[in-house]
Amino acid sequence: MAPQQEYTIDQVASHNNEESLWIIVDGRVYDLTNFADLHPGGLTVLLEVAGKDATQEFYGLHRQSVLAKFGPKYEIGTIKGVKPKIVLQKPGDISKVPYAESSAWQGFYSPYYNESHFRFRAAVREFIQKEIIPDAVVNEESGTIADQELFEKMGSFNLLACRMGPGPHLHGRTLPGGVKPEEFDYFHELIAHEEIGTLGAPGFQDSVATGMVIGLPPVLHFATKNVKEKVVNQVLSGKKRICLAITEATAGSDVAAIRTTAKKSPCGKYYIVNGTKKWITNGTFCDYFSTAVRTGDGPGGISMLLIERSEGLETKAIKTSYSAAAGTAYITFENVKVPVENLLGKEGQGFQVIMYNFNHERWFIVATVTRSIRLVVEECFKWAQQRLVFGKPLIEQPVIRAKLAHMISETEAVHNWLENLTYQMTKMSYNEASIKLGGPIALLKLRCTRVAHNVSDESCQIFGGRAITKTGMGRIVEGFQRTYKFAAILGGSEEIMADLGVRQAMKFYPKTAKL
Repeated sequence: MAPQQEYTIDQVASHNNEESLWIIVDGRVYDLTNFADLHPGGLTVLLEVAGKDATQEFYGLHRQSVLAKFGPKYEIGTIKGVKPKIVLQKPGDISKVPYAESSAWQGFYSPYYNESHFRFRAAVREFIQKEIIPDAVVNEESGTIADQELFEKMGSFNLLACRMGPGPHLHGRTLPGGVKPEEFDYFHELIAHEEIGTLGAPGFQDSVATGMVIGLPPVLHFATKNVKEKVVNQVLSGKKRICLAITEATAGSDVAAIRTTAKKSPCGKYYIVNGTKKWITNGTFCDYFSTAVRTGDGPGGISMLLIERSEGLETKAIKTSYSAAAGTAYITFENVKVPVENLLGKEGQGFQVIMYNFNHERWFIVATVTRSIRLVVEECFKWAQQRLVFGKPLIEQPVIRAKLAHMISETEAVHNWLENLTYQMTKMSYNEASIKLGGPIALLKLRCTRVAHNVSDESCQIFGGRAITKTGMGRIVEGFQRTYKFAAILGGSEEIMADLGVRQAMKFYPKTAKL
């Protein structure tokens, strides 16, 4: 790249009209003459800052990504003797904004993380920012799902495998950051989910394998050896996609109310499945469906089947508050033939298969939502510093600082609880965790989604009209306030979580305890 020319402020000042329109942003000079007619805000706005230092005006109206995208095309030089003060973030960078990262990444001591966790986050963040984020915003708006190429990239990078947590499925794989499969723990998995939560595009975020995170565990833990070897390898390589299909129009938290039936064929080689499923994340584009079906009466009559997309299985998109990129589906099964070998676990024990991963699913939801909350907090902190109101930065208003204080304190509390429970997961066997962690994880999810509600409310007030505008400075806040309620419903509603948490605690309540 040729050395850039240096200009004086006076030289730039002479380029202040439509025929020659230059501006200065953070010590860099941009020639916008040919861009003026293309500027979404119109020519008049540009003429107001033509020939001047427009740093304050630019960052009051644009995200840094705009400069990163268009700046190189229009930059012609720098101001003599002026060094840029604003650091343009590069893929993999850790934010320096207070509370924008978990405390271990902001210079605080932590008993939970070692050097491998720092390497892992750096590698995963760089991959996500280079390979996923560039398409995230566009696909979120257009409703376009993550394409096959991206899934296979995630497979080759072993990000998909890492999002399934520690286990034999990692053996022989080269993991991000050079982490060895035998040292991979639930904190590495936590980091993988958190980094997906930084996308700032809620629907597309679900598009990149949320269905797999909750739909593949029944196959990993309960499928026959042949089915497991075939399906797990296909899914973790990104060549095939899978989702979890439990909810129906008449059965949400009440899983025992499902009506989809699976009856043995006369030859005994197949289950014939009939029924419907609703609100199935990633359902519109999946190849496999881990599906709850009724093979008998009552709670003991529920079974789980792995159903491959085939004749008689149709999916239709459901319009929700999410982007269509999430692939939320209504599924119909009409005489779908499923080999009996695709039974997950034992017939009539489907409820146990479903419950096996519920704690982990709720923990995963908290991980991604908490990171999305933290992203909103960072957005608000930045905006409060950049936005000028009544002649001074917004953050100079005590009421804004109070809002930030509440947002930060609640976010940190949830994240510290999340780390504590993640630590318990690294120490407990599955059976011990099932007994001890079901209640705390349920209450953590409840607290997390309540904090999401509070942060959404406060962030909207901080961003004002931009918080209800899909593009521009408030894009991330707008997406969050429109979709945060998904987490309060999916994986168990807040009301169910509250009741479950207290009921679990009651099991351990000492009979001798009295006031």
